[in-house]
Amino acid sequence: MSALEPRDAEADVDVARRAGGAADGDVAASPGAGVPQDGPRGSVLDAAHRALSIGIVSVVLLIAFEATAVGTAMPVAARELNGVSVYAFAFSAYFTTSLFAMVLAGQWSDRSGPLGSLTAGITAFSAGLLLSGTAGAMWLFILGRAVQGLGGGLVIVALYVVIGRAYDEHLRPAIMAAFAACWVVPSVVGPLAAGTVTEHLGWRWVFVGIPVLVVFPLALALPAIRRTASGPADPQAPVTPWDRRRILLALGISAGAGLLQYAGQELRWLSLVPAAAGAALLVPAVRGLLPHGTWRAARGLPSVVLLRGIAAGSFIAAESFVPLMLVTQRGLSPTLAGFSLAAGGLTWALGSWIQSRPWTEPYRERLVTLGMVLVAVSIAAAPSVLIASVPVWTLAVVWAFGCLGMGAVIASTSVLLMKLSAPEEVGANSAALQISDGLSNVLLLAAGGAAFAALGGGAVGHAVAATSTAGSHPAAFAAVFLPMAVVAAAGAWVATRLRAGGRG
Repeated sequence: MSALEPRDAEADVDVARRAGGAADGDVAASPGAGVPQDGPRGSVLDAAHRALSIGIVSVVLLIAFEATAVGTAMPVAARELNGVSVYAFAFSAYFTTSLFAMVLAGQWSDRSGPLGSLTAGITAFSAGLLLSGTAGAMWLFILGRAVQGLGGGLVIVALYVVIGRAYDEHLRPAIMAAFAACWVVPSVVGPLAAGTVTEHLGWRWVFVGIPVLVVFPLALALPAIRRTASGPADPQAPVTPWDRRRILLALGISAGAGLLQYAGQELRWLSLVPAAAGAALLVPAVRGLLPHGTWRAARGLPSVVLLRGIAAGSFIAAESFVPLMLVTQRGLSPTLAGFSLAAGGLTWALGSWIQSRPWTEPYRERLVTLGMVLVAVSIAAAPSVLIASVPVWTLAVVWAFGCLGMGAVIASTSVLLMKLSAPEEVGANSAALQISDGLSNVLLLAAGGAAFAALGGGAVGHAVAATSTAGSHPAAFAAVFLPMAVVAAAGAWVATRLRAGGRG
């Protein structure tokens, strides 16, 4: 049986939990497998969890700030290093290496606990930032981004395993809501702070300054993780050997994604060659790394993993074109176009907070379905601003509702994944969830970009730089948003299949 398939024993675990939490008690009693149980009145900031919660939330806050700040400084760095022609590879390098690292982190965490993966991930993340920040050539800058991607993939999966082991089931929605809230301030402050630093001190300080912030999360989180979530899930069980086949599949999915991104840079017949090679690598790798039944939306864990990809891919692919649409079609400045999405950070956190409330637990699947409906409607309504008579602020409103739905969906899929995973499978299943998320981003972004270019959108980079309507056509934007709305609507159906059959 694949390590990503729900085990038959999971049903027994759930019955034990409903009968009085005996299964959770057994896990907590194992050395390094959990924390002392505080009962249903515990919280993520009680004495048993306070240091751990603050530490891992600080790690997520650091990642969020890096994502928003580095994105602001990237164009200046590429121009200074004479690398504008390979600008996209600074992003794809991060993505492709992170896919491989996610699978590696899943096996590493399931075998010996998340501590090693998290430590190595933060180290690689910081080293990548330093390498990019001190690079004298664009190829060194891209190499730094690749190292940073390795670190990011190791960290995110390890954090999921920490949550699965160190927090009781009723506390997990709250810590996931805290993760979502970490993105609110960086999404507003990050670009402004990075822009100021880039303008007055130089873009390199954006990269080399962030690793200094690693010290606090490490000092606070690592001792708490060592105390509460280190070691294998079952110390009495024999150590599972490394699965070389899965590691090879992880290399295949990374290489395949990289080839597809390379092929999507230009619409040329020769691009079909790397596209075909990328697809040939991706298909078997995805089938081997995601839970059996994912592509047919089998009930339970497979549908949770599939929904994560549908939600993240459709929304991010559409959101990537929102600022460009506002700049080229409605004449907004890049700053105003970016701020039109700021309210979405608040509503995203609100949606995540709502799903963390205890009264929502019996209705979680319905909440996720409603969230996907909001996402689909917001994406479909976004291109209405292409009509001159529609106020431009309309987009900010509809996108805020879409972010509200995404906050509920993303956090809930994480909670459901841990609920449907046996303790020794949390790492592998978390890796599958993140792979679905990341891979759908690149595939749907590539599809949206191809449709945009084919219908007269022109080069996105040129349109942004020119901030004019010369390179874009309204139909090109509609060709991006409307198909993504259909994909999100399909996600609303998948959301009705999240409850595993025969498990209540």
